[in-house]
Amino acid sequence: MNLNKAIIIGNVTADPEVKNTPSGQSVSSFSVATNRMWTDKQGQKQTQAEFHNIVAWGRLAEIVGQYLTKGGLVMVEGRIQTRNWTDQQGVKHWKTEIIAENIQLGPRSGQAGPARASADYASTQSAPVPDQSIDADDDIKVEDIPF
Repeated sequence: MNLNKAIIIGNVTADPEVKNTPSGQSVSSFSVATNRMWTDKQGQKQTQAEFHNIVAWGRLAEIVGQYLTKGGLVMVEGRIQTRNWTDQQGVKHWKTEIIAENIQLGPRSGQAGPARASADYASTQSAPVPDQSIDADDDIKVEDIPF
């Protein structure tokens, strides 16, 4: 059995960019920073930042573009994918990304809990969805957003 699953919790580094493919499908790309902290041999606290490239498709991309902003806390669940291409000078490039399947927005000030956006249709069909969840299939109304 194989498994390709990534779950990260971090801060959005810039407002997400949303574009449409020639076929009309929405795609959003953004970056999330996570931090690792540890104490070195001298007892000094150390911090290292890691930056993750995220891609969301379809309705999930539209939700990301509408509600994620720079600095916001977000949880992204998805699969890791590496793509490659050759530029005009013949140089081969590689890019590793997390293809988002579920996104949970971090809490806003004064709110009880986070909102959840999902592209994982099967899991949202088989389990009850909390009131603050957003299913990528549903139309979203401003009054339904918990923040």
